[in-house]
Amino acid sequence: MSAERDVEELIAEAAAAPVDGWGFDWLAGRATEERPPWGYAKLVADRMARADAALDVDTGGGEVLAEVPHPPKVLTATEGWPPNVEVARRTLRPLGATVVAVAPDSALPFRDNAFDLVVSRHPVRTDWAETARVLRPGGTYLSQQIGPGTMRELSEAILGPLPPPSQRHPEQAIAAAEAAGLRVADLRRATLRAAFSDIGAVVWFLRKVIWTVPGFTVDRYRDQLRALHHRIAQEGPFLAHSQRFLIEATRP
Repeated sequence: MSAERDVEELIAEAAAAPVDGWGFDWLAGRATEERPPWGYAKLVADRMARADAALDVDTGGGEVLAEVPHPPKVLTATEGWPPNVEVARRTLRPLGATVVAVAPDSALPFRDNAFDLVVSRHPVRTDWAETARVLRPGGTYLSQQIGPGTMRELSEAILGPLPPPSQRHPEQAIAAAEAAGLRVADLRRATLRAAFSDIGAVVWFLRKVIWTVPGFTVDRYRDQLRALHHRIAQEGPFLAHSQRFLIEATRP
């Protein structure tokens, strides 16, 4: 098989693979990414075990929430991407969780002071005012967020040189949380190594993590994908780095 045919087959395979939910099992054996040292799922499980009513914002397919061994009496999740809503409902049904479809950038459809715990892993955007509103006094918001310039090496491999990142800085999150009346109790940061072993892994990742290359399609960036394929063939796995931060805030 020629190298040219090989790249087209890898791209076609990844372009046809499903990207519903928020699991990354399709990348097994094809890409790796370090995990943050704080263990988000364990932190969530610990807090859920002590909560009476909890909300998971932007639950994806419910994969992280499904790992909670002792859910609270009231467990609710929101999701804004329609294909994920049904996935999350199936995944979280054994926990007795309610999954609510919420349009992006809309208010949370819950009463004031509804939850003593709100969590969110990699939210699209944190609405700090709404988070504070639905939290009870003494309640906690715990979130693992995407940091500035995450996967920048991969973005630039497709798009070319980019300006310094202006969004998703932890300092911006702290300021927004405090402006909403919350008190930041913990903030941790991590830079994590990611490696892509073939161009199919890159294509699938870009289709799923859509902010890496906004508006990504295979046809639009085929030349760049072919060039990156040859780079991987010559140099080995393509390396990039994801940025993460953990923020925990309480409502006084």
